[in-house]
Amino acid sequence: MVALGSASMKSCCKMISMVMVAVGVYARLMKHAEAAMACLAVDPAILLIVVGVLMFLITFCGCIGSLRENICLLQTFSVCLTIVFLLQLAAGVLGFVFSDKARGKVSEIINNAIVHYRDDLDLQNLIDFGQKEFSCCGGISYKDWSQNMYFNCTADNPSRERCSVPYSCCLRTADEAVINTMCGQGMQAMNYLEASKFIYTNGCIDKLVNWIHSNLFLLGGIALGLAIPQLVGILLSQILINQIKDQVKLQLYNQQHRADPWSSPPRARLMESPAVSVACSMQGSDGATIQSSHLGLHSLNDEVFHVHPAG
Repeated sequence: MVALGSASMKSCCKMISMVMVAVGVYARLMKHAEAAMACLAVDPAILLIVVGVLMFLITFCGCIGSLRENICLLQTFSVCLTIVFLLQLAAGVLGFVFSDKARGKVSEIINNAIVHYRDDLDLQNLIDFGQKEFSCCGGISYKDWSQNMYFNCTADNPSRERCSVPYSCCLRTADEAVINTMCGQGMQAMNYLEASKFIYTNGCIDKLVNWIHSNLFLLGGIALGLAIPQLVGILLSQILINQIKDQVKLQLYNQQHRADPWSSPPRARLMESPAVSVACSMQGSDGATIQSSHLGLHSLNDEVFHVHPAG
């Protein structure tokens, strides 16, 4: 039962890892990753492929180890899963302890994404989705869009979007049937009070931090949902390893006593050896009938005869 449950869980994880690898390979082949590499530390497609391959290898060891009852593969699976769990736990603790540095890193990533906003369509859609979802504009404020070469406010910028912000920064009305993609025209030239009538002026970093603080229980539930399957996998693999070791010890014990049945203590031999009762009658030299019974054969050298004269 333990082996079946462990194998089922590992098969599910294996399917998830294969899907991740497939998505990463598709994303890598269908688009160029220069913009993503420029604004992110790791290309998301490469990250998906690497994580998917690692998950596949770890779950492969666990699945084959549980089906074949291979202690080495099960121990490899358990150790790798323990390392992954500890790394996730350490990342969460460090992110909480060094929250200021984590905030600075997030700010750096957002600013780099703003710089390469027009260089990658997927990145552009991601930024627009984030700004519309969190009702924000830029990293710290809407003026952060001046870092982008197309939205820069310098006088020598020939772009039509000079001093503008993306349409995702604009305030939306309920009766808006057609999206006005030029609604952010010239907004960086306005002050905060004037611009707040048309666009979101607050940055996305503060909005993101506030969202995290207001959804701590949700994030905790997600983290717990990721941690429980890992802990269950570690526990089941260790239980299965102990069961396999017990079976191996039992088989070795049985093989040893089957090969050398007389190696057990004399008392044990006496309890294990069947007693053979033989009844026979003999005619003595003096005419008396001698009956022999209860012939106990416990070994080749030990024969016990209990002789009782007749009559």
